[in-house]
Amino acid sequence: MRRLVVGDIHAGVQALKQVLERAEVHSEDLLIFLGDYVDGWSEAVETIDFLMQLKKTHNCIFIRGNHDDLCYDWLKSGEDNQLWLMHGGQASMDSYVAAGDAIKKKHLVFYEELRNYYLDSQQRLFLHAGFTNLKGVDFEYFSKTFYWDRTLWEMALSLDPRIKKESIFYPKRLSHYKEIYIGHTPLNKIGKSIPFKAANVWNIDTSAAYKGPLTIMDVDTKEFWQSDPVYTHYLSENGRN
Repeated sequence: MRRLVVGDIHAGVQALKQVLERAEVHSEDLLIFLGDYVDGWSEAVETIDFLMQLKKTHNCIFIRGNHDDLCYDWLKSGEDNQLWLMHGGQASMDSYVAAGDAIKKKHLVFYEELRNYYLDSQQRLFLHAGFTNLKGVDFEYFSKTFYWDRTLWEMALSLDPRIKKESIFYPKRLSHYKEIYIGHTPLNKIGKSIPFKAANVWNIDTSAAYKGPLTIMDVDTKEFWQSDPVYTHYLSENGRN
């Protein structure tokens, strides 16, 4: 069984189908999705439908992203969030309005069952964004931190690579886990388009919402596969650009 981690999709289901095919994903593989399934491209409904079907035939772990939480809030309450609409939410709203109330209710269950994080038997942590408690995720005070925090990634990027895990100067937050896998902060911000490791933190968000590809990576071998740039599947759209 391979353990495959999947970066932020942002409603680019056509790219997801392409990269699953390129990675030759089989039903016995474990797929760990890092969240942000919606907000960006036009196929929010189609993306969630596809993931719900995938779960029936494959081993899937779905982690909650901040955009998933924002979309869920709108689906549940019907209240507009202007900041959400400006950052990809309008495309998701349009997709769900066209789909109708029955689909909204069906998808609410998917959003409600999302996990804040996953910790495997090898002490590898998977979550969308980060955490702040020095003792680790089990001690985090506010659950929204798991899918909104950027300080974990900023800290990992700023750490001098000469500081090893055994050092007293190594950040306590990072020391609890063999590896940490995140999305949330697109790698185009640092000029990268493939998975990038800082300290023991792997960022898998290869900017699918913008001009980048969608990525799947084998956490054991570090082999990875990518779709074509996601925007090439949606040439008449702007995404979050």
